Amino acid sequence: MRNNSIKPGQVWLDTSGKRIQAHGGSVFYMDGIYYWYGENKEKTDGRSDIWHWGVRCYTSRDLYNWEDAGLIIPPETENPDSSLHPSAMMDRPHILYNRRTGKYVCWLKIMMKDGSQTETVLTADHILGPYTKVREGLRPLGMSAGDFDLAAAPDGKAYYYFERVHSETICADLTEDYTDVTGYYSTHFPHPYPPYVREATAHFERRGMHYLITSGTTGYLPNPSEIAVARTWHGPFTVLGNPHVNDVSNTSFHSQISSIFKVPGKKDLYIACADRWLPDKMDLEYESYSQVFEMLFNPDAEKDMSRVPESMRDGQGDNTSVADYVWLPLRFEEPDAAHPYGMVYIDWTDEWRIEDYE
Repeated sequence: MRNNSIKPGQVWLDTSGKRIQAHGGSVFYMDGIYYWYGENKEKTDGRSDIWHWGVRCYTSRDLYNWEDAGLIIPPETENPDSSLHPSAMMDRPHILYNRRTGKYVCWLKIMMKDGSQTETVLTADHILGPYTKVREGLRPLGMSAGDFDLAAAPDGKAYYYFERVHSETICADLTEDYTDVTGYYSTHFPHPYPPYVREATAHFERRGMHYLITSGTTGYLPNPSEIAVARTWHGPFTVLGNPHVNDVSNTSFHSQISSIFKVPGKKDLYIACADRWLPDKMDLEYESYSQVFEMLFNPDAEKDMSRVPESMRDGQGDNTSVADYVWLPLRFEEPDAAHPYGMVYIDWTDEWRIEDYE
C-alpha cells in the first residue's frame, strides 16, 4: 500500500513492507530523487552487543514512499577494532557533496569504550557508495567530539557543528576537501554538565539567517529542544527557546531532531526529521530522569547509583530496532518589536501532506 501523507510517530515501512532503518538520519536531494540515509538499527534489539549494522539509504520521489537502496556503508564484522564493527557505537552519519573534489564525504561519530568520542571520515564517488575510509580515530581540534551536523555555503566553504562532549557547542571550519578541520573555530552554549549540555545539533539557513536546533543530553531518552539564531555561520547565536508548541511532556513530542531538510520547489517548507528512539518508554517523565543525569554528571552532587536504571548505565538494553520517526514541518513567525529575530515553532499533527504547502 502506497503512502500519501506523513504520519509522525507511526511505524513507517519501506516499499517492501519492512521498517525503515535510517536513524539519526538526513535527507539529500539530487536530480529529482530524495536520499534518506541513517543508522541501520535492525539488529539492535538490546539483547546483544550490536549497536549498528552499517549505514542504510532509501530513495524516494515524493518523500512518502521509500525504496531500500541497501547498505551504503556496511558493518565491518571481521575486525573488532574497526570503528565500523557492529559493537562500535557509531552514530549520526552526515554526508556533504564537495563540488571541487567531486566526492561525497561522510562523517560518523564513534563513541569509544573509554568514554571518549572520535570521528571516522569516508569518501565516495556517488552518494550510494562504495565509501572508503580516509580518517579513523579523528579527534577534531584535539577534542572529544559528539553529536554533530555538517553544512556548506553556496561558495563551497563547509562547517562542522559539534558537541564538545559534556561541555559546549563548537562551530569549526572544514578543510577544502571536507575531510578535516582547519583549526579555526568558535564556541557556543557553554553548560557545566548534562542534561543541560546541547547535543544533536541540526543546522539550517533561511533568508540569510543561520539556525541551530539542539537537544539536551539524556541519552536515548528525549528532552526539550532549543533553537538559536545568528547572522553568520560562527554566530554569535541568540537562543530563542523551545520550538515544540504545547509539548506538555517536555520531550520534544518524545523525539530528538537529527536534521532539518528544506524541501526543494517549496517556498518555505522545512522538515524537522526526528527519531522517537524509545517508543516503549514514553511513560517515563523527563523531570525524573533529567535529575538522574544531573546527579551523575554534577561533580558536586551526591552519587546514589541506585537511582540509575540499568539501561542508562552502559547504553545497552534499549531496543532501538523499533524506533520510529517524527517528521514535522517548521512554522515561522516573522520578527516584531518583542521578538526581533522572530520565532520558529514545531506543531504536533497526526498527519500532514507536502502538497498542503506552497
